Order: sequence, then C-alpha cells, then structure tokens
Amino acid sequence: MKVAILSGSVYGAAEEVAQRAVEVLKSAGFEPWHKAGASLDEVLAFAPEAVLVVTSTTGMGELPGNLQDLYYTLRDRFPAWSGLPAGVVALGDSSYDVFCGGGEQMRELLLELGMREALPMLRLDASESVTPEDDAQPWLAEFAEALSA
Repeated sequence: MKVAILSGSVYGAAEEVAQRAVEVLKSAGFEPWHKAGASLDEVLAFAPEAVLVVTSTTGMGELPGNLQDLYYTLRDRFPAWSGLPAGVVALGDSSYDVFCGGGEQMRELLLELGMREALPMLRLDASESVTPEDDAQPWLAEFAEALSA
C-alpha cells in the first residue's frame, strides 16, 4: 500500500516524526512517500492509497506556513480520496490556548474529503516531551497495523 506522508513544521520536530513514520511504514511493508512542502500535484502523482499527516501548530493555533498551501489546495480541489484510510499526528504545546489546532484543522479536512480515520488523532505535547519521534513510535506502529487490517 502506498502511504503519502504530508507534513508541516515550525521548528522541525514534525519533520522528525514524519521521517520516523517513513521508517516504521517501510519496515511494515508499505511504500511510504514523504516530501516536506509537497504540492498537491506531487502527492497525486504518487497516487496514495492512504494518507498520514504530521503537523505542528503555530502559537496562534494554526497550521505551519509550509503546510498551508497544501491545505488550501486540498480544500479547493477536493481530490477523490473518499474511503481511503488516514491518520493525523499533531504536535502542540498545551500551555497555549489552542492545543494541536493545526492537527485538528487537517483532521477535519481529511474527514470532509470522505477519508476514514484509521486511528484517532495522536496529540503530542511539547511541554511533556523532548523526543516526539520516540513518543509517536507506538502510535505509528499501531497505524501500520490498522492499515494492514
């Protein structure tokens, strides 16, 4: 199964989680694809059979700048992904008013596209963790199992 990993990061932590996702999915026998700052046309050329979004959240509770263009393009072009499995790993800081708001935005959009959640969204709290890629590992393994089912 081809899994597109879409990512957006403010300081790089989400990119590290996305790279861990590539490793986990590859070792589980999937064909992961990840390119930071990818356009929708690049994603569509890969022809994903599942989508994983890994995103941090800005201090204002928004998506990072390097994921906003893809978000708006997805919303405007509405690719035919209905029924495909999806997952979201959201990074945030619970000391801010809008915890994991970027992940919530992406999750809502994927559901609007008709995708089905393979697992409930993972929320990683920067105030509790310094290694989000390690904290995401069990969820990523569970995500791979859910895709196999």
